[in-house]
Amino acid sequence: MTVHLSSPASLMQPVPYHHVAVATGTRHVTVAGQIARTADGRPVAPGDLAGQVARALRNTHAGLASAGAGLGDVVRLTFYVTGWSPDRIADFMAGVQEVAEEIGLPTPMPPASLIGVDYLFEPDVLVEVEATAILD
Repeated sequence: MTVHLSSPASLMQPVPYHHVAVATGTRHVTVAGQIARTADGRPVAPGDLAGQVARALRNTHAGLASAGAGLGDVVRLTFYVTGWSPDRIADFMAGVQEVAEEIGLPTPMPPASLIGVDYLFEPDVLVEVEATAILD
């Protein structure tokens, strides 16, 4: 395995992600711009944060797989969420939990950042995902 995830006791606990990822490998895979759209561009789960998180993660998984990677190879996830406020965390995490087992997302997740933004590139897009993976 090229990625070792950890959460030192000296950092905030519990959180749904690990604080640290140490990776060794020679291939760096980046997947960006993953949103809740089908391959032909149709929106999925309009207005539903949980549904959009789930679809964006499925799309992220598909992008990684196309490069021979999986979510177990990921060293960092970044989520951009429109109109973010802390009361939306339950919906956000429901989307993560909906697909975690299906797509092989480790629990806790790799190091992750959730960044609130005013808007993304189109009004129906509530979340965008980026992932960085390391492979041998």
